[in-house]
Amino acid sequence: MGYRRDLWEVASQHHGVVTLASAEDAGVPAVELRKLASRGALRSYGNGVYTHRDVPVEASTQPAVAVALAGEGAFLERESVLHLLDLGQFNPRKIRVGTRRRVRRTLPAWMDLQYRPGTVDDDLTTIDGISATTVRRALLDMKHRMPPDRWSRVVEQARRNGLLAASDDMESVKESA
Repeated sequence: MGYRRDLWEVASQHHGVVTLASAEDAGVPAVELRKLASRGALRSYGNGVYTHRDVPVEASTQPAVAVALAGEGAFLERESVLHLLDLGQFNPRKIRVGTRRRVRRTLPAWMDLQYRPGTVDDDLTTIDGISATTVRRALLDMKHRMPPDRWSRVVEQARRNGLLAASDDMESVKESA
């Protein structure tokens, strides 16, 4: 197999996204990524993040790109998590990404990066291969950012979809800023 096919394999398992690290894990040197991007096989987002043009774009592609651009330890948060899971009716203008470490790189305007050093491991999960806060954490973070009746409907929808345990007490838990 050629490098293009190897990268297609990687991208097809990661919502179309290829990073420098994932390419190297597949045995593709960084110089080959740049060559394939210059030939149009890959789209470069910068910072070693690409999408493969032969892998169809899906709803999870842009959130996966956003987390990859923010770097190691980054995660989706707030309405971006709820939108990814199709909970409620959200159409965020920006993809919200959190990180527990400082990121000093230029990111696209369609991303909103938040420094969240207090995020604990129990509040993080992986949703379809994308690092994100748990649904419970995302809902708590959104509680005072949306009307109470709408928030309650989203909580109930999450319970019906099996994304929240019936024992999760959403009212008495302290929210983070």
